[in-house]
Order: sequence, then structure tokens, then C-alpha cells
Amino acid sequence: MTAAVAVGVLVAGGVYLVLCPGLVRVTFGFVLLGHAVNILLVTSGGLTRRAAPLAGSGDPAQMADPLPQAFVLTAIVITFGITVYLLALAGAEHHGEPTGPEEPSS
Repeated sequence: MTAAVAVGVLVAGGVYLVLCPGLVRVTFGFVLLGHAVNILLVTSGGLTRRAAPLAGSGDPAQMADPLPQAFVLTAIVITFGITVYLLALAGAEHHGEPTGPEEPSS
């Protein structure tokens, strides 16, 4: 129940920030949405209902599924990369550098 509430709060805050103007706010909203997905994936593995997925420590049928944890690790890396990219775009925008293709002048 606690994880569901945490996911709901993070998604609500993330959607609010993504819809706000400003690239830094959008970046923070994206980070919150990423954390919400990570919590959702970890709880889907049944870590609280089953034993830790360590080899040689118990019955394999009673162990939690390690696949969601691998997904979360991948999601953390992807979220970090996109966050750095968005913050670099925000920094370039702040310094007045062009961030996209130039518009044709008429």
C-alpha cells in the first residue's frame, strides 16, 4: 500500500512539473516520473512477499523475480542519461546557445 501511495504522489508531481513551462521543471518532472516507474517495477517483483534472489540461499521457487530489478537498473541508467541531456539543453538555452535546428529566415 505504501508503494502505491508513493507511486501516485510521484506521478502526480511529475505530471504537474512536466506540464509547467520551463525546461528545468520538465526535467524534474521527468525525474519524478522515472522514480515512480522504478518503484512500480521493484514492487512488481514481489520482493516483500518472497526471499531475496540470491543464489544458494534457499528454494528458487520462493525467491523474488530478479528480472524487475534488472529493469530498474536499466531504467536508472536511461533516466540519468536523459536527465543530463535535458539539463545540458536547459544550460545551453540559459546561455543563449541554439538548441535545435535553425529556422529558415524569410
